[in-house]
Amino acid sequence: MVVRRRLAEGGFTDVLGELVRCAPDALVVRTRRGEVLVPTEEIALGKLVPPAPAPRRPRGT
Repeated sequence: MVVRRRLAEGGFTDVLGELVRCAPDALVVRTRRGEVLVPTEEIALGKLVPPAPAPRRPRGT
């Protein structure tokens, strides 16, 4: 899933990964760098996205 969150200094950033926990006050998303807590008041939008494709094998080997 992807969650777009509002930054305190203005603007937005995206958190991309697997939804681990959903509570009334926050979401927890497991990203490549670890788990990220996103408070609900910072969430601008969220949506499901398909998983990343498997890596391709190199050609010619």
